[in-house]
Amino acid sequence: MFISSAYAQAASGMLGGGAGGIVQMLPFALIFVVFYFLLIRPQQKKVKEHKAMVSAVKRGDRVITSGGLIGVVTKVVDDNELQLEIAEGVRVRVLKGSVNDVLTRSDVARSQDKASQDKAQDNKPQDKGSAGDKKGGSR
Repeated sequence: MFISSAYAQAASGMLGGGAGGIVQMLPFALIFVVFYFLLIRPQQKKVKEHKAMVSAVKRGDRVITSGGLIGVVTKVVDDNELQLEIAEGVRVRVLKGSVNDVLTRSDVARSQDKASQDKAQDNKPQDKGSAGDKKGGSR
Protein backbone atom coordinates (compact mmCIF):
# COMPACT_ATOMS: atom_id res chain seq x y z
CA MET A 1 0.00 0.00 0.00
CA PHE A 2 2.83 2.43 0.78
CA ILE A 3 4.73 1.53 -2.37
CA SER A 4 1.87 2.20 -4.77
CA SER A 5 1.16 5.62 -3.32
CA ALA A 6 4.86 6.54 -3.62
CA TYR A 7 4.83 5.63 -7.31
CA ALA A 8 1.69 7.65 -7.82
CA GLN A 9 3.27 10.74 -6.30
CA ALA A 10 6.45 10.41 -8.38
CA ALA A 11 4.50 9.95 -11.60
CA SER A 12 2.30 12.97 -11.00
CA GLY A 13 5.36 15.10 -10.24
CA MET A 14 7.01 14.13 -13.53
CA LEU A 15 3.91 14.74 -15.60
CA GLY A 16 3.32 18.14 -14.07
CA GLY A 17 6.89 19.38 -14.78
CA GLY A 18 6.94 19.36 -18.61
CA ALA A 19 8.97 22.56 -18.76
CA GLY A 20 11.57 20.97 -16.47
CA GLY A 21 12.63 18.59 -19.27
CA ILE A 22 13.34 21.49 -21.61
CA VAL A 23 15.33 23.28 -18.93
CA GLN A 24 17.37 20.14 -18.37
CA MET A 25 18.17 19.85 -22.09
CA LEU A 26 19.13 23.54 -22.43
CA PRO A 27 22.76 23.10 -21.22
CA PHE A 28 23.31 20.27 -23.72
CA ALA A 29 21.98 22.42 -26.54
CA LEU A 30 24.19 25.29 -25.41
CA ILE A 31 27.25 23.01 -25.32
CA PHE A 32 26.49 21.79 -28.86
CA VAL A 33 26.21 25.39 -30.14
CA VAL A 34 29.55 26.28 -28.54
CA PHE A 35 31.20 23.16 -30.01
CA TYR A 36 29.78 23.98 -33.44
CA PHE A 37 31.17 27.51 -33.53
CA LEU A 38 34.51 26.75 -31.84
CA LEU A 39 35.37 23.33 -33.29
CA ILE A 40 33.18 22.03 -36.09
CA ARG A 41 32.81 25.14 -38.24
CA PRO A 42 36.52 26.12 -38.26
CA GLN A 43 37.47 22.52 -39.06
CA GLN A 44 35.06 22.46 -42.02
CA LYS A 45 36.54 25.73 -43.26
CA LYS A 46 40.07 24.35 -42.98
CA VAL A 47 39.11 21.18 -44.89
CA LYS A 48 37.50 23.29 -47.63
CA GLU A 49 40.65 25.44 -47.98
CA HIS A 50 42.88 22.33 -48.10
CA LYS A 51 40.70 20.76 -50.78
CA ALA A 52 40.91 23.95 -52.87
CA MET A 53 44.71 24.10 -52.42
CA VAL A 54 45.14 20.46 -53.44
CA SER A 55 42.94 20.83 -56.50
CA ALA A 56 44.98 23.87 -57.60
CA VAL A 57 48.35 22.05 -57.52
CA LYS A 58 49.99 22.17 -60.96
CA ARG A 59 53.20 21.00 -62.59
CA GLY A 60 56.21 22.90 -61.28
CA ASP A 61 54.80 23.62 -57.79
CA ARG A 62 57.04 22.86 -54.84
CA VAL A 63 55.07 20.99 -52.18
CA ILE A 64 55.39 19.30 -48.78
CA THR A 65 53.68 15.96 -48.24
CA SER A 66 52.24 14.68 -44.98
CA GLY A 67 55.23 12.32 -44.74
CA GLY A 68 57.62 15.26 -44.78
CA LEU A 69 58.87 14.87 -48.34
CA ILE A 70 59.61 18.12 -50.15
CA GLY A 71 59.47 17.91 -53.91
CA VAL A 72 58.52 19.52 -57.18
CA VAL A 73 55.42 18.34 -59.00
CA THR A 74 56.55 16.95 -62.34
CA LYS A 75 53.25 15.52 -63.46
CA VAL A 76 49.63 15.47 -62.36
CA VAL A 77 48.79 11.81 -63.02
CA ASP A 78 45.03 12.05 -62.42
CA ASP A 79 42.56 13.56 -59.96
CA ASN A 80 44.07 11.59 -57.08
CA GLU A 81 47.80 11.26 -57.85
CA LEU A 82 50.84 13.44 -58.41
CA GLN A 83 54.36 12.63 -59.49
CA LEU A 84 56.98 14.41 -57.37
CA GLU A 85 60.66 14.79 -58.02
CA ILE A 86 62.26 14.65 -54.57
CA ALA A 87 65.87 14.54 -55.80
CA GLU A 88 67.55 14.78 -59.17
CA GLY A 89 66.19 11.86 -61.17
CA VAL A 90 64.18 10.44 -58.23
CA ARG A 91 60.46 10.56 -58.85
CA VAL A 92 57.71 9.21 -56.63
CA ARG A 93 53.96 9.03 -56.98
CA VAL A 94 51.91 10.38 -54.08
CA LEU A 95 48.25 10.92 -53.42
CA LYS A 96 47.03 14.49 -53.81
CA GLY A 97 45.44 14.31 -50.38
CA SER A 98 48.84 13.80 -48.79
CA VAL A 99 49.99 17.28 -49.89
CA ASN A 100 50.10 19.44 -46.76
CA ASP A 101 51.33 22.71 -48.19
CA VAL A 102 52.41 24.40 -51.40
CA LEU A 103 55.72 26.14 -50.74
CA THR A 104 56.21 27.97 -54.02
CA ARG A 105 54.15 28.33 -57.13
CA SER A 106 56.07 27.72 -60.33
CA ASP A 107 56.32 30.25 -63.16
CA VAL A 108 54.24 27.90 -65.30
CA ALA A 109 51.53 27.63 -62.65
CA ARG A 110 51.54 31.40 -62.05
CA SER A 111 51.18 32.10 -65.78
CA GLN A 112 48.32 29.59 -66.02
CA ASP A 113 46.60 31.21 -63.01
CA LYS A 114 47.06 34.68 -64.52
CA ALA A 115 45.70 33.52 -67.88
CA SER A 116 42.62 32.00 -66.24
CA GLN A 117 42.05 35.20 -64.23
CA ASP A 118 42.43 37.36 -67.35
CA LYS A 119 40.00 35.12 -69.20
CA ALA A 120 37.48 35.41 -66.35
CA GLN A 121 37.82 39.21 -66.36
CA ASP A 122 37.29 39.33 -70.12
CA ASN A 123 34.00 37.50 -69.69
CA LYS A 124 32.71 40.01 -67.08
CA PRO A 125 30.64 42.93 -68.39
CA GLN A 126 32.49 46.23 -68.02
CA ASP A 127 30.84 49.23 -66.34
CA LYS A 128 32.02 52.22 -68.42
CA GLY A 129 30.01 55.06 -66.91
CA SER A 130 30.48 54.66 -63.20
CA ALA A 131 30.33 57.56 -60.77
CA GLY A 132 33.85 56.87 -59.49
CA ASP A 133 35.38 57.76 -62.90
CA LYS A 134 34.24 61.37 -62.88
CA LYS A 135 36.93 63.98 -62.31
CA GLY A 136 36.53 67.35 -60.71
CA GLY A 137 34.83 68.33 -57.51
CA SER A 138 37.23 69.64 -54.93
CA ARG A 139 36.83 69.59 -51.21
